Amino acid sequence: MPKIGVVGTPGGWSSEKLADTVARLTGFRLLIDMEKVALDLSEKQVMLDHVNLFGLDALIIKKIGAWYSPDLLDRLEILRFMAENGMRIYSSPLNILRVLDRLSCTVTLASAGIPMPPTVVTENIDEAVMAVERYGRAVFKPLYSTKAKGMRIIECGPDARRQVREFKTENSIMYIQAMIDHSGMDLGVTFLGGKYLTTYARCGDGSSWNTTTRSGGRYKSFLPGKDLIDLAQKAQDLFGLDFTCVDVAVTPNGPVVFEVSAFGGFKGIETASNIDPAELYVNHVLEEIK
Repeated sequence: MPKIGVVGTPGGWSSEKLADTVARLTGFRLLIDMEKVALDLSEKQVMLDHVNLFGLDALIIKKIGAWYSPDLLDRLEILRFMAENGMRIYSSPLNILRVLDRLSCTVTLASAGIPMPPTVVTENIDEAVMAVERYGRAVFKPLYSTKAKGMRIIECGPDARRQVREFKTENSIMYIQAMIDHSGMDLGVTFLGGKYLTTYARCGDGSSWNTTTRSGGRYKSFLPGKDLIDLAQKAQDLFGLDFTCVDVAVTPNGPVVFEVSAFGGFKGIETASNIDPAELYVNHVLEEIK
């Protein structure tokens, strides 16, 4: 059987599950913490302890780090070196690079005509305040974040400028989206190997503006219409990821896409759809490397 390594975070639920699934299906288990990897360019080696990762048959990327940050881009460059020197990696590090940065993902989606919430990106505080005034209520988002970490709601009013300045101290580039009415629910439309897999809903409990599980949200099953699947398919086709989730909200003016996930989540699929995405993903990779 082929030796497949899993790039992930030790102790992370989805990373450990994927590594366990690879072990169950192949008899080999290696969970790779990129913080401990060393790239030797002159020798063309990528070492984890005493293991040369080039000796594996393939890698599956589940996570690059515990939290999204620009540091993850540098870790992906090590994996890109491996891919460009013959290692089969799922998803392609180069394709992940295009979605990991929220702004890069947004520019690609918007340029392709994918409907998104009204968005302003600026380094200028005056422009940011004017965006808040136009929107009435806006979500300020870090360029690297997941599960709404670091996001902030700012409303039009006398205190808006102070709040914008506070956000600016930690985010030199301000990514600002209008708050939209999505009735406390957004959707995860998932794809494997570029083909539609399933959809789950994240439903808020009313205690927070966002629907993430960190804020009390719950996963529920959801049966989307063809138009919604087609929209998500068009969005994910732009990036060529082997496994991904397209975040979609249904608004009074039609569906909008928030983002395409760099890695995709397992928990929502398992909870809402009674599907084992880890097993399906590993079998997809096994089929690809035959």
